[in-house]
Amino acid sequence: MRNYEIMFIVRPTLSEDEVKKVVKDFSDIITKNGGKVTKEENMGQRELAYEIKDFKSGYYFVFEVESTDDKAIKEFDRLALINNDIIRHLITKVEK
Repeated sequence: MRNYEIMFIVRPTLSEDEVKKVVKDFSDIITKNGGKVTKEENMGQRELAYEIKDFKSGYYFVFEVESTDDKAIKEFDRLALINNDIIRHLITKVEK
């Protein structure tokens, strides 16, 4: 079992319901591809250290994910890169 931590920033111009939908959709992407979200943390809206895509703040979220292979992680990465609602993401493999 491999463990990952995924941090992503959702653009601040979305409504609260739209932000929840983005988070739910990306959580579903992981589970549909054989992964399991073990922890989901909403860190709230924060100021960015520098502008990203003309945004000065964003909604931060952290997923802790377990997966037997990297299929779910690669699919998350692929879709996060083309989704306009996620302005930045970082995937880290966690050694336990």
